[in-house]
Amino acid sequence: MIAVMLFVLADVLPLVVVDHDDFLIERSCRVTFASASLIDADGDGVIRVTKPDVTIEFEPGAVLSGDANVPDDQRRGCGIRVDGKSGVTVRGARVRAYACGIWASGADGLTLEDCDASSNRRDRLKSTPMAEDAGDWLWPHDNDTGQWRTKYGAGVCIESSRDVTVRGCRVNGGQNGLILDRVENARVYDNDFSFNSGWGLALWRTSRCVITRNAMNFCIRGYSDGVYNRGQDSAGILMFEQCCENTIAENSATHCGDGLFAFAGREALGESGEHPPEWHRRRGCNGNLIINNDFSYAAAHGLELTFSFDNRIIGNRLVGNCICGIWGGYSQDTLISGNEISCNGDRGYGAERGGVNIEHGRRNSIVSNRFFGNACGVHLWWDADEGIAARPWAKENGVASDGNLVAGNRFEGGLLGLHLRGSQKLRLAANEFVNVVRQSDVDAVAEFQTQDSWQAPEPATPAYSVLGEKQPRAEAAKVAACDVSPRRRMIITEWGPWNGTDRMAQVIAESGNCTTLRLLGCSEIPEVTVTGGRGVSAKPRLEDGFALVDACFPPGWSDAVFRFKAGREEWSIALQRLVVDWNAIFFLWTEDADPREKLAQWRDLARSPAAVRTAIRGGLTLPFGHGGPGSLKPRLDLGDAKLAADRFGCIAETRVRLDAGAWRVRTRSDDGVRVIVDGRPVVENWTWHVPTVDTGEFELSGAKDVQIVVEYFEIDGYATLEFELAPVRGRD
Repeated sequence: MIAVMLFVLADVLPLVVVDHDDFLIERSCRVTFASASLIDADGDGVIRVTKPDVTIEFEPGAVLSGDANVPDDQRRGCGIRVDGKSGVTVRGARVRAYACGIWASGADGLTLEDCDASSNRRDRLKSTPMAEDAGDWLWPHDNDTGQWRTKYGAGVCIESSRDVTVRGCRVNGGQNGLILDRVENARVYDNDFSFNSGWGLALWRTSRCVITRNAMNFCIRGYSDGVYNRGQDSAGILMFEQCCENTIAENSATHCGDGLFAFAGREALGESGEHPPEWHRRRGCNGNLIINNDFSYAAAHGLELTFSFDNRIIGNRLVGNCICGIWGGYSQDTLISGNEISCNGDRGYGAERGGVNIEHGRRNSIVSNRFFGNACGVHLWWDADEGIAARPWAKENGVASDGNLVAGNRFEGGLLGLHLRGSQKLRLAANEFVNVVRQSDVDAVAEFQTQDSWQAPEPATPAYSVLGEKQPRAEAAKVAACDVSPRRRMIITEWGPWNGTDRMAQVIAESGNCTTLRLLGCSEIPEVTVTGGRGVSAKPRLEDGFALVDACFPPGWSDAVFRFKAGREEWSIALQRLVVDWNAIFFLWTEDADPREKLAQWRDLARSPAAVRTAIRGGLTLPFGHGGPGSLKPRLDLGDAKLAADRFGCIAETRVRLDAGAWRVRTRSDDGVRVIVDGRPVVENWTWHVPTVDTGEFELSGAKDVQIVVEYFEIDGYATLEFELAPVRGRD
C-alpha cells in the first residue's frame, strides 16, 4: 500500500504559477495563472518552452488569456511558444485573446492534447446580410514567410515540424483553427475546429499526414442565404502549395465556404520561384486519399481540387452545395468513386454548377457515383484560356480535356445529366439515367466513345488508417429529396459564423424609413424598449424561427438604442439612421459620354428627355445586382422606361438639417461614385471597380440645412450604390 502511494505521488507534476510575460519553462509541470490577463508584449509568447521533452499540463479551470476587452481583430501576441524544442507535450491548455494561441516551430514530436484555443484573433467582416464586401476575401496563396499566422492569426500554428500529434483539441470562435505549415507525418484526430471565419484546418506544403474524425463545420464567411454565396476562400480544410500523400478520412466539413479547398500553388504553376521548365512536371497537391468525409452545404464547392494529380475522392457525401459538389479544374489522374453527390448547383454561376465540374482535365475517372437532383450531373469542358496556358505548369503538363472516363454512375432527377463543352475526348460506359430532365448536352466538337458494359476496378474502397473515436460526419446515405434549407443555418455576423446559441441583434434589411433586425438566439417575442430616438418605433414578430424587430425612424437623423429582454437575458444594439427622400435621375450613357473622361457630356444626359426622374423614399440603398435600375421596381417608380443593366448613370440630390460637428459619409459602390456636400466633394472614387467602401468627412460650425448630391455610374456586371451618413464619434 505504501509503495502504491509513493508511485502516485511521484507521477504528479509540480505546480507553477505563471505571473509575468516571457515566463520560461524548462521542466515538466502543471501551470496556473496569477492574473486573469497576461499580455505578450514582444510577440514571442507569454509561456516559452526552453527545453525538449517537457510536458505542460494546465490546472483545471486555469486559462491563459490576453486582453479580452480589445476587439477581436486587434488581438496581439502569442500564449504558448515552442521554438526548436522536440518532444514537447501540452495537455489541457486553455488559451484565448491572442493573435495566436499556441505557436510551435521546429517542434518534432509535439503533442497537443485536450487543448482549447478558441476566441483568438479574427477579422471584423464588412459584408452584411444585405451585401457582400469584396474586402473580406481571404488570400491563401502566399505563406512562405508565415503570412497566414501574422495576417490572420490562429488558435494553433505548427511550423516546420515532423511527427506531430493534435488530438481532442478545440478551436471555435476564431478565424483559423489549426495551421500546419511545412509539417510532415502529423496525426490530427478527434478535434473540433468549427465556427471559424477562415479555415478550420489549413495545410501549407504539408504532406503524409493522417487527418481523421475531426469536425470543421461552419468555417465560413461571404454568405447570406438567398442573397449571395461567395465563401470568399474560407474552407473547412485548406490545402495549398504541394500538399501530398495525406489521408483525409471520416471528417465533417459542412456549412463552410468550401468543404475542402486544395490548390497546387503559385510555385507549382510557375507564378513564383525560379525553376527549370521540367521542375513543374506533375507538381501539385498529389496522391491524397479523401475518403468517407461529409462536404455538404458549402457556400461554393463541397470539394475544390485543382492543378493536381493522382488524388482519390471516394465515398464522400457532397450534398446541397451552392455551386458544385466537386470542382476539379485542370486535375489529372483523379479517381472520383462511390460518392453521394446530390442537390448541388442551385446557386451556381452560369455553366459552373452541379455535381462534378472539371475544365481542362485529363485521365480522370468518374465512376460508380450516385448523382441525384443536381443542376447538372457531370460537366466537362475545354476552352481557350491563354493566361493559364502560358504558365510553365501548363506547358509541361498540358491543358487538353482528354482521356476522361465517366462510367457506372447513376443519375437520378436533376435538370441535366451530362454536359460536354468544347474540344475533348472521353469514354462513357454503363451510366444509368432515371427521371433526368435532359440526359445530355454535347458540343459537336466533343469526341466520345460509348459502351454498354464496364468492369469496376478492384478494390473499390482502399484500406486506410483511421485514428480517433469520435464520429463527426453523417453517413453517405442516399438522398431521397433535395432540401437545401440547412444552409439557412449559415448566418454570418460581423465577427464570423453565428454559433447557434449566442444572443445578438443583426440588421438584415433596410427599406424606406425602416430597418429590420434579426435577434439571433431568440425564438420568442421579446420585450423591446427604445431610448435616445424621438419618434422611433419598434415592432417585434416571429419568422423562420427567429424574432424579428421592425424598427422605423422619423424623417431626419436618428440615434437610438434598442434593448431586448427574453426570459432572464437582456441585450441591445445601437442604430443610427438618416431618413430623407431623394430626387433621383437615371439615364443611359455611351462611349462618347464616358463619365471618366467626358464628365460634362455625361451630366448633360441627366437633362435629356430620355432621362427618368423618380423619388427614392427613406434612404439611398440601391442593390442593383446584375439587373440595373429596373430590378428595383416597384421601389423605384420608373414608369414604362426600360433602362439597361449596364452603362447607366444616376444623380441623386437631397437636403437635410444636420447639427453642428463633424460628419462622416460612407459609400459602397460598384462602379464610380462621387458625393458633393454643399458644393464640395467629400467622397470621390470615380473609377471602374468592384464593390468598394469609401469614406469622407465634413464639419459644420452650426446647425444648418445641407445639400447632398450623389453622382454614380455603372459600366458592366454587378452594380450597387449605398450611402450612409453619421456623426464622427470620439473626436477630441
